Amino acid sequence: MSTSSTTITGYEVAAVEAWIAAHVTGLTPPLRWTRLEGGHSNLTYRLDDAQGRSAVIRRPPMGELLPKAHDMEREWQLISALGPTPVPVPAALGLCTDRSVTGAIFYVMGLIDGHPLYTSEDTLRWVPADRRMVFAHSFIDVLADLHTVDPDAVGLTGLGKKEGYVARQLNAWYRSWTASIDAAKYDDPRAHSLQKFFLENVPEQAPGRIVHGDYGTHNCLVGPDATVAAVVDWEISTLGDPLADLAYALNWWPDPTDAIPQADNASTSVPGMPERSYLARRYGERTGRDLSQLDYYLGFNRWKTAAIVHGVYARYIEGKKSSAGIDLDHMRGRIGTALTLAEQAVERLIARRPA
Repeated sequence: MSTSSTTITGYEVAAVEAWIAAHVTGLTPPLRWTRLEGGHSNLTYRLDDAQGRSAVIRRPPMGELLPKAHDMEREWQLISALGPTPVPVPAALGLCTDRSVTGAIFYVMGLIDGHPLYTSEDTLRWVPADRRMVFAHSFIDVLADLHTVDPDAVGLTGLGKKEGYVARQLNAWYRSWTASIDAAKYDDPRAHSLQKFFLENVPEQAPGRIVHGDYGTHNCLVGPDATVAAVVDWEISTLGDPLADLAYALNWWPDPTDAIPQADNASTSVPGMPERSYLARRYGERTGRDLSQLDYYLGFNRWKTAAIVHGVYARYIEGKKSSAGIDLDHMRGRIGTALTLAEQAVERLIARRPA
């Protein structure tokens, strides 16, 4: 690929390569740039030099951004701190905070021999049938290892407030829901009643730990041995309740008790993958955490998903985002599905309470 700055979106190639030459060891410009897809719209490229050495460069998308969106410094902080721990992350090679170089903060990290799993086709391609349980074990064990890391011990004390994580999330996403009602031309009374229930029944939080915030197969790079070679996309990570992070991750996995079956094209829907409850037990055995309130966290995350999709749907309906190629009826249906699954989790939780 040409290294002309007119063909590499978001990067002044000459200036960036000069910065790399001065600050990144083991990578010698000129470089071949190859666009990598995925990653929350961040502009991510593979870099290869003439000696066969490779790395990845990453910066926010072009245009005006929300204050805390696409936080490259946060991602850099996380992979730098977690590098010496059992949590697999790309090597942190260099961070540029001088926006004059290319108009935005960017960082360079090691290239990982691995692939994200977005769909069932990805899983069928990258995880052989006889290795799918190996992958599932690695997926949940890596999350357990993350939640075992003491953030203070690795220099992440300032990443966020440890206490009151779920209550803050409930309040923030409820504000999003109510603010989006008029634009979406859609409301659902369950969003309000569920938020009230979750707010009134917040479990006592476990000691604050690093919360990835979007831990799923799409943010785990699966290596040649079908284990997680690296966890990526740390831009919304913070400190908080590890069980909320666990439940979010588990909701990507199927369970026969769900009122609405998982989509056929989900990355975890292929034969040979375990059920959600199996992975929960493994996490509990590995961490020793009490999972008796897990259904609360599963329901909370379903409700949060409904609020997130509701906000995105509202922007489409309002015309703030182009809806070309977007199935808006399907998106609207996802909101109701998430609320139904949240209700079911609450019903399970209430059914187990003493009479």
